[in-house]
Amino acid sequence: MTEVEKNKKGFGVGEWADSSVNCYYGCSNNCAYCYAKRMAIRFGRIENPEEWKNMKPNWDAINKGYGKREGRVMFPTSHDITIESYENCLIVLKKLLDAGNEVLITTKPNITVISKLCAYLERYKEQIQFRFTITSDNDEILKHFEPNAPDFNQRYLSLVLAHGFNYKTSVSIEPFLDKDPYNLIRKVAPFCTESIWVGKLNYEKREFNSWENVQQVVEHLKLLPLTTRLKLRLKDSIREMYKKAGMKVPYLLYRVNEQ
Repeated sequence: MTEVEKNKKGFGVGEWADSSVNCYYGCSNNCAYCYAKRMAIRFGRIENPEEWKNMKPNWDAINKGYGKREGRVMFPTSHDITIESYENCLIVLKKLLDAGNEVLITTKPNITVISKLCAYLERYKEQIQFRFTITSDNDEILKHFEPNAPDFNQRYLSLVLAHGFNYKTSVSIEPFLDKDPYNLIRKVAPFCTESIWVGKLNYEKREFNSWENVQQVVEHLKLLPLTTRLKLRLKDSIREMYKKAGMKVPYLLYRVNEQ
């Protein structure tokens, strides 16, 4: 993925933003389901999957200037903001924000990193929405699929912290890695001022991402309190399953026009 890409609206990251910015190659989280890693292997940018976890700065993207863009900018999309990448990510973030951009900051949050960002970016608060990826509240599951990413407690506390700083906050549960994300949604919902996105695991056949289980999950989500259901958004990965089955996605669980 290049450092700046125009996003196709309605699909993938295009559901969330109009363009995206990255400033590193690879990602130390080394998630098993990572789309960017698969593309890097497919197009020969890395020779084997283990190379991906060795993050390397993209100095062109870090040193360049950024102007005002049309619509919202998502940062980052193909790597994370880690303790090691924080300083360079902050440089890029400040350039984007100084240019007047609305920025969606997406991360599997590290509490140290989020503490710094919340403090240093406070004057840009109106331009920022955090979207924290929290795919399970079970650390064993997280360790299996996202081996080097922060544990659940760090991600949860990061959400609580950003909410406490009065930032706009949202959560991505994509892919959901529990058989049913109902309880996870109940935990994070009180600290989300914006949306909660739910998507399924792609590329691997698992019981929890089968059509039968996805249907059960969606039916269970209908039992959430209305205030929580109003925040829920189903990602294109789930909506496409309903489309292929010739079924409509249940009301209040399908909103793609609000990011």
